Order: sequence, then structure tokens, then C-alpha cells
Amino acid sequence: MAESTSLLFNPRTYDPAHFDPETRRLLRATVDWFEARGKRRLIQDYRSRVWLADFLEFAAKEELFATFLTPASAAAGDGDRRWDTARIAALNEIFGFYGLDYWYAWQVTVLGLGPVWQSDNADARERAAGLLAQGEVFAFGLSERTHGADIYSTDMLLEPDADVPGGFRATGSKYYIGNGNAAGLVSVFGRRTDVEGPDGYVFFAADSRHPAYHLRKNVVDSSKFVSEFHLEDYPVAPADVLHTGRAAFDAALNTVNVGKFNLCTASIGICEHAMYEAVTHATNRILYGRPVTAFPHVRRELTDAYVRLVGMKLFSDRAVDYFRSAGPDDRRYLLFNPMTKMKVTTEGEKVIDLMWDVIAAKGFEKDTYFAQAAVEIRGLPKLEGTVHVNLALILKFLRNHLLDPVDHPSVPTRLDAADDAFLFRQGPARGLGSVRFHDWRTAFDAYAEVPNVARFREQADALCAFVETSAPDEEQSRDLDLLLAVGQLFALVVHGQLILEQARLTGLDEELLDELFAVLVRDFSAHAVDLHGKDSATEAQQEWALGAVRRPVVDTARSTRIWERVEALAGAYEMAP
Repeated sequence: MAESTSLLFNPRTYDPAHFDPETRRLLRATVDWFEARGKRRLIQDYRSRVWLADFLEFAAKEELFATFLTPASAAAGDGDRRWDTARIAALNEIFGFYGLDYWYAWQVTVLGLGPVWQSDNADARERAAGLLAQGEVFAFGLSERTHGADIYSTDMLLEPDADVPGGFRATGSKYYIGNGNAAGLVSVFGRRTDVEGPDGYVFFAADSRHPAYHLRKNVVDSSKFVSEFHLEDYPVAPADVLHTGRAAFDAALNTVNVGKFNLCTASIGICEHAMYEAVTHATNRILYGRPVTAFPHVRRELTDAYVRLVGMKLFSDRAVDYFRSAGPDDRRYLLFNPMTKMKVTTEGEKVIDLMWDVIAAKGFEKDTYFAQAAVEIRGLPKLEGTVHVNLALILKFLRNHLLDPVDHPSVPTRLDAADDAFLFRQGPARGLGSVRFHDWRTAFDAYAEVPNVARFREQADALCAFVETSAPDEEQSRDLDLLLAVGQLFALVVHGQLILEQARLTGLDEELLDELFAVLVRDFSAHAVDLHGKDSATEAQQEWALGAVRRPVVDTARSTRIWERVEALAGAYEMAP
């Protein structure tokens, strides 16, 4: 029982001993705050859609956001304050576990800080650090109602202010801006009216309490305050300007690079809480005189959900290492980052759906966490760019990753108490085609004796052959529907690679890995069949697709033993009432 539960976050036993003392204290204090509130209050607040004032009061009192989101360069010598992706990921998971509303207030604070910490404006950086220390939240004013996140087309216009040299007057609206109701600082993206093209972009700091800042509404029915706001002749002083020109454009994209990484671990937290509820319910439910878990299809669905969740955790934990070890000469994180956003969050949807098929009507009941998990899990694949946008981004790395590896120093596990300073000096947001990767085959070679890893390796090798011999031609490259099917196959290879790397680093047992890769083999086959059915797929591509279909290596005894681990989750955690 201990082994199966230790892979999942469990508030009863949680002790992040791998972190420094202050990080451990803050993570545990956050868990204790939620547990003291209890499940009834948690659900009541979610359903009544109240603003998270008491949560933010707790976070302010503990200086939680200030400690976790102030980079060392702005920490005034406070050794506990740093931007540490490993502990940020741990906090994401906790927030997801208790409710996405809490995570969202934190997440959009991360985004709002991105342009500030990338800025050379010392006054703005000092102001942001001070606001964090006071417990304020932040907002990221990028998207607009008409243009979405199409930052080329912003209608937030900045007129030069004749009375203030270097200043502007800003007028325009922003839409879908989290924390726009309360943010002490809103990083707003706009363009100058007197400069054409990319040189006219500006990122500036606004205050939601200013009289020229007009809050229109919350555009969602939720405790999350996802605002529409309008600036009318808002004074932008030189001290408010964060970036101008191309640097403002890069700051927008690089901020999203940092922020969207948080979606994977939030998804994991949601799935973990829901899994405890689902397995406990299914184990105690009697149907036709038998426990629900006696039915083979129920065991298969819950086992698949469990191993998918383990895979989500393994991939995300390993991606942290690449994020923290990144630098100008190692930008592999630019592939693994959209993978966490696209692949891990869609896996989260599958995990919830598998469990929901088992618990059925129970998943709608108002006294369950599962009812909100089933709703909230849908949002994560759709935030910070859709699945399709991130899949298209992932495709840019396909050929270099699969076919043209280079030597890279091995990346260690990164749980050290270091400041991830490179994230705020990523540089120009371009040149993705020049990013090079280490050989993905090495991770698979280490587990060549595991039957389903070997079976999946056959499929990965087949994908390489596809890229070399049957890749989409110039005309097909305009068919995004076809390309996205190829992207799903590529994403599975990358997903499997980092899972195997993390399994090796953590000593994960091979039996669990075998069961997980049985699922990935089925997934690859399903995506190959999908490619076969695409309108523009050539005869050669159709033939390849069917040839890539594989059946997982079946081992009934192995599957039974993995099921016993899943069954041991029953009663392992129940939130205090």
C-alpha cells in the first residue's frame, strides 16, 4: 500500500523533505490551511463563487507568493526568496488538489510578474517586489475580446503624452484577464500610435485601483475573477514602461513560456484528489451482489487512469530539470514546455474520464470534489494557448528531435535551492528550428528488456521512418488537420522519453512502467489509425499508419499486481469534513 500511495500526493503523509526548511514549512502550511477549512467549506466556496479573500489573506500573512515568486535579483538579500521551478511545481500540485480557483489567482500572478522580472526598469521591479511582500496579486493584460491573444493586432493604444517626456496616455480594453479586479500591478501590452510595426509595441505597468482603470465585469461564472477592463486616457509615466519595441513582443511570449509550465502540475493535483474519491467509492460500491471493482472493465479503467497519472507526474518532474538547467546554449525546454501544457493536461482529461465512467452518477454529486474536478480539468488544456496551438509548436521540433541528435551534457535532477534566473533572460522568442536535442533512443535503450517499452520503441522507430520517407509534402503541410495527427504521434515519443528518464532517476519499478507503456502503445496505435483516416493522407501514409499499429504485450499477472496497488488507494485519503 505504501508504494502505490507514495507516488501520489497525500496530505496525510506529505513531507517535502527534499526542499529547504522554509519551503517545507510553507508547503506544509498551505496543506494545513486547506485541511483545516475542510471539504464542506471548500465545496461551498466553489459553488458560491466567492472571491478568494481569505485565501489571499493567508498567503499574504505567510508571504507565500513573495517567497516563491520573487527572483533572487529582487529579493534584497532574503535567502528564502527565489524563483525556483521545482518548488513552484510542488505548490501548483497542492493548489490543483484543493481547487483550481486558488491555483488560478496564483497562476495569473505568475504571468503578471513575467514582464516585470524581464524588465530593466529598476523602479518597476522594486515596486513589484514591494507589492508581493504586501500580499498583492498581479495580472497579465495581454488578450483582447476581438483579437484573443493575437498580440500583433492589439487595440490598446498609447498616445505620447505632450506634458510628460517619455510618457503616454493609454486607451483600450483587455478581456479574459485574471485578477483584473484586485491586482496591485497589471502588466499591459499595447502599441504606440506614433510608431509603426514591431518597434511600436509597449509593455507597461498599470494599477487596477487607478481612476482611469475601469473594471467592466467578470466574464466567467466562478470564484476566478477573469476580468474585462478598459483604460481611458490612463497616464503611463516613464517609470511605468517595462518594455518597448521587439523586447515587448518577446516579453509576452517568454512570459507565457514560464507560466504555461504551471498547468501540468495543477492538472496532476486535480487528478490525484479525484482518484482518491473515485477508487474509494468504487471499492465500497456493491452492484448486482458484487463490488464494482470485481468487474474486469472497471479494473482496467481505474488501472489505466492510475498509470496515466503516474506518467503525468514522471514527465512533469523530469521537465522541471530541463527548465531549470536551460541556458542560451540549451533550449530543449522549449519543446518540453508545450508538451507539459498540451500532453499532460489532455492526459488529465483522460484520467478523469476513465474514473468518471466507473463512478458514473456519483461524479455529479454536490458533496464531492470530483464534481468540480470534472469541470475544472477541462480548462487546463485550453489555457495559455489551445492544444492545437501547442501541438503546432511542438511540430517545429520534430525533425531535429527524432533524426538529428547532438551530444548534450546529461541533465541531473534539479531539486536544489537555486534561482532560475535564465527564465527572465530568455532572449528573442524565435529560432526554434535551431534547437537541438540529445538522442531520445538512450532512454529507451535503458529499458529495452521491458516488453511494452520495447513494443513502443518499434512504433517510435517507425515514426522516424515515416518522417524520412513519407513526411507531408508542401501541399499537405498546409493541412493542419493532417499535421496535428502527426504531432500527436511525435508527442507520444517525447512523452515516453521523459517518463523513462525520470523512471531511471527515481528507480521506478519496471512492472509499473510496463503497464504504463502498454497504454502508450494503444495510444500510438489509435493516433496512427486517425492519421490513416485523414482526407489528405496519401496511399503511402495510409499504409504506414496501419503498419505502425501494435498490440501491447499482455501479462495478466502483471496487470493484477498493478490493480492491487490501485485498490490500495481506497481509504488512503479523505478530506476532513
